[in-house]
Amino acid sequence: MGITRRSFVAGGVAIAGAGMAAPAHAEVAMRAEEMAPLVPGAPTLVVRDLARVGAYYENGIGLERIDGDSETRHLGAGRRTLLVLRQRKSAEQEPPGLAGLYHTAFLLPGRAELGAWLRRAIRMRLPLDGVSDHRVSESLYLSDPEGNGIEIYADRPRATWVWSGSTVEMGNHPLDGDGILRDGMGLPEPERLPSGTIVGHVHLRVGAVPQAEAFYAGVVGLEITRRRDGAAFYATGRYHHHLATNEWESAGSPRRSGATTGLAQLALVANDAAAFDAAAERMLAAGGARSGRQIRVPDPWGNIVVLSRAEV
Repeated sequence: MGITRRSFVAGGVAIAGAGMAAPAHAEVAMRAEEMAPLVPGAPTLVVRDLARVGAYYENGIGLERIDGDSETRHLGAGRRTLLVLRQRKSAEQEPPGLAGLYHTAFLLPGRAELGAWLRRAIRMRLPLDGVSDHRVSESLYLSDPEGNGIEIYADRPRATWVWSGSTVEMGNHPLDGDGILRDGMGLPEPERLPSGTIVGHVHLRVGAVPQAEAFYAGVVGLEITRRRDGAAFYATGRYHHHLATNEWESAGSPRRSGATTGLAQLALVANDAAAFDAAAERMLAAGGARSGRQIRVPDPWGNIVVLSRAEV
């Protein structure tokens, strides 16, 4: 049975299949999607109410508080920061259609973990914005109290992904919610997102996809893995996508003013010196600047991209 937002909010999805075997717990070791040359790091969001938004990510999504103070909160899983919240009470609420964050996608170690998280979310009656089977992954979508999009997902095995040259097949299909729940029955209901959860990808709203491709492929150096009407997907290391850009709601968007809530910076992490040096050279040539060990450059809509080296 496919899950709908209505059935999920109402708690109407049966948790069936107790006693059925679930896949073994996924390895927490470094996976291929983490070892690609360039991968997403922890995005930074500006929020007006840190206590409210932070509580949603901690108590609802299940991120753990790693560090922070009255103005900043670092949240993550397994002591790894996956999201940074900055409070700015004077910030204007981000208007609809402005280029910025579409969603931050938290990648769980496997389908069993997704099922266990879904069981917990159903018990908490946590509302969803949507669900989808993308062929390469299975996804649940939510929004935080200030409208920042969230995806919780698990990848299908890489061996099942279908590539045609440099293009991977993806789509939007009904989600097998019952199957996901059955696979999660062998795991306890989690209080927090499991260790091994990472930022699998970040999806952005942009003003025009061709300009986004020129920047994120041409300047940053990500490879385009798929195009569809009004959107492009990018990655390194033959992952399905570490980044996506769409103009579905934001075509023609002006530059961000820096005075609103929402995305403050997009983090990218280079896993080796060659990847860092190559991207840094292009980003500096495009108007970027060094800040300590990082390179910072705005994209065409003022989204700040921060490149750093992976910690050894």
